[in-house]
Amino acid sequence: MKNKVRVRFAPSPTGSLHIGGARTALFNWLFARHEGGTFILRIEDTDRERSTEEFTKSIMDGMKWLGFDWDEGPYHQTDRMGLYKEHVDQILKEGKAYRCYCTPEELEAKRQAMLAASQKPKYDGTCRSRSNYPDKPYAIRLKAPLTGVTAIDDICRGHIEFENKELDDLIISRSDGTPTYNFTVVVDDVTMNITHVIRGDDHLNNTPRQVLIYQAFGYPLPIFAHLPMIFGPDKKKLSKRHGATSVIEYESMGYLPEAVVNYLARLGWAYKDQEIFTREEMIEKFDLTVVGKAPSVFDTEKLNWVNSQHLAKYKDDQLVDLTAPFLKEMGFAVTDKTYAAKAIASERERGKTLKELAEISAFYFRDHIDYDQNATGKWLNDKGKDVLKTLRDRLAMLDDFSEPLIAKIFDGILSELNLKMLDVAQPCRVAMTGTTVSPGIHLVLSILGKKRVIERLDRAISF
Repeated sequence: MKNKVRVRFAPSPTGSLHIGGARTALFNWLFARHEGGTFILRIEDTDRERSTEEFTKSIMDGMKWLGFDWDEGPYHQTDRMGLYKEHVDQILKEGKAYRCYCTPEELEAKRQAMLAASQKPKYDGTCRSRSNYPDKPYAIRLKAPLTGVTAIDDICRGHIEFENKELDDLIISRSDGTPTYNFTVVVDDVTMNITHVIRGDDHLNNTPRQVLIYQAFGYPLPIFAHLPMIFGPDKKKLSKRHGATSVIEYESMGYLPEAVVNYLARLGWAYKDQEIFTREEMIEKFDLTVVGKAPSVFDTEKLNWVNSQHLAKYKDDQLVDLTAPFLKEMGFAVTDKTYAAKAIASERERGKTLKELAEISAFYFRDHIDYDQNATGKWLNDKGKDVLKTLRDRLAMLDDFSEPLIAKIFDGILSELNLKMLDVAQPCRVAMTGTTVSPGIHLVLSILGKKRVIERLDRAISF
């Protein structure tokens, strides 16, 4: 009987949840859900200088927004120091680790000497066979094998071998008694019965060192899967210069969580030619063995497209609820939901995000329209105003302010004055929206309603 899958996402609270971390969390979560396993959240907060409660909360908020519910945790490494000390004492007692009394100055001198001799800097084992133990501070180092190879079979990257002579005697406990990262990770993964370690391949260099710690204790190895890096469009590691990297920023930018999750899933994983997935489809179809090793490129345009596809699934009244917070941020309260639903629906084809949808729909909610200077120069000139006067007088006579009757008024003016649609639509569009871009002008007028339309035409005529 195979062990039930147990995976973990283990962020350090030294920053917010970023895109790379979110993708790692997603693949762990999808794997656990697909396999009917357990997804554990562990906060690796041993870096006390840089770890903060604020970042811990930010990480958890980001995961909740994305819908990554965890089954156990959050566990905090700072609560587990006693457990790490027990393991350090055990491995020291068994002679698989030793005390190192070399000072930081001595270690730096050794490092410089090796560099000067064109050698790779590594600890030279000065204290490895020491039999006397002076009364002064010491670190504890793992006794690493000096020959042979350390090998793993990685789900994403295949068989990988590391030369042991390249690895030195890793410090597992510092002179102040605090355990080091690689040591705490192994103790945590073993005591939490983690079956699969799924993480970014920036951790690949840590893997052989961690494997040696597993072997020193005689612990069985988990199955490793090192996920490909995520690059920006310039093929360099994703960073702030590529735009927002904190997941929670995408919420304030108007992206849907299901769209961000869908897009993240496609960074390294694919299922046939399918691009748009529901959460349930991702869980059903997710296969860790098809995740590639080549880096993925984060493409904001593709994310926008994915977001627009998910936006299209919402009904008009649902879109109002989603867009209302962004309108509120701009100073517009949604008081008439029926009106707002028509207004926002008219722009839903153009808006790729909720924020963009709010911005391009805002003219429906404004009491005062600000005109684009270029647009007024071209369309609110004397000729344009004459057209608007005629249009205003005809529209004022309508009792039924419906799209077909508005279109009929336009057709009449075009015919009588021998004008092109552009000559009437564009001055009117500037009067209604302040710009030369909007949905169909007949639709815009019917949504705004007679009172607003006449008021806006009067203001444009007297501009």
